[in-house]
Amino acid sequence: MKDKDPDKHKWFHDYISPNLTVLYNIERVIYSGQSEFQSIEVINTGSFGTCLVLDGKIQSSESDEFVYHEALVHPIMLTHPRPEKIFIAGGGEGATLREVLRHKSVKKVTMVDLDKEVVDICRRFLHSFHQNSFDDPRVELHFADAREYLKKCPDKFDVIVIDLADPLAEGPARFLYTQEFYQIVKQRLEPDGIISVQAESATWADSQNFAAIVNTLRTVFATVRPYQVHVPSFTSLWGFISASDNLDPTKLVPGEIDARIRARISKELKSYDGLTHEAMFTLPKHIRQQLATTRKITTDREPISAY
Repeated sequence: MKDKDPDKHKWFHDYISPNLTVLYNIERVIYSGQSEFQSIEVINTGSFGTCLVLDGKIQSSESDEFVYHEALVHPIMLTHPRPEKIFIAGGGEGATLREVLRHKSVKKVTMVDLDKEVVDICRRFLHSFHQNSFDDPRVELHFADAREYLKKCPDKFDVIVIDLADPLAEGPARFLYTQEFYQIVKQRLEPDGIISVQAESATWADSQNFAAIVNTLRTVFATVRPYQVHVPSFTSLWGFISASDNLDPTKLVPGEIDARIRARISKELKSYDGLTHEAMFTLPKHIRQQLATTRKITTDREPISAY
């Protein structure tokens, strides 16, 4: 009988929390290296296909990245009446950019990622993620700190999508989850603008950072709407947040979402539609209670940190 002892295989360890580690079988290491800012790996796993790993954390996987990226992009893009000028912070795989470019109204996308090497590796090895979106003539790509770029940028945007890596204690994204950063973001929005934020785990045992980001955004924006979707490769529900002073995605009913998708998006979506939209923003009671009772505000002096 064939020995199925998992210790005979090569495993990638994703440390979710001090009490939980998830193992992924590595079939092949496609790339492994170190940039100026972080470690970069592209691995092929038995469960989720090709995965991008930064600083030891899975960022997205071939099998389910569409769930994450459609959830991050389309609720706010469809809430805005006519999104033309878009800013993306992070998003090195190019998949967030891919989803933004599906909207027919988009005239210009400014994408700022800190790490040119991450983007270069993704362009080389993750074609199914970006699908040549970097080559679209509407795209302006910069390699810089998104916070510093926005502070100096004279432009204003209809939509800002914040697709950053986890705020690791020694990672490059820690100060892009703070009240001070969100105040900078707000200054770069048009009056009827809206943002979305990838906001960390929203699972039952690990939602404190999600709740803190929600609470922090509420100190900056008038309308803050947390939502969540299940991302299998993350092994949990994942949190997202929309924020605006004037636009509210929860006001849109499923039929209106579906009508806007038909009218405004050029390609068929795999995960997101009107019913999915309604489900995303329907948070379970225990998460609502945590959001209601959380007082933490994440600041430059006291930033959050992912495990």
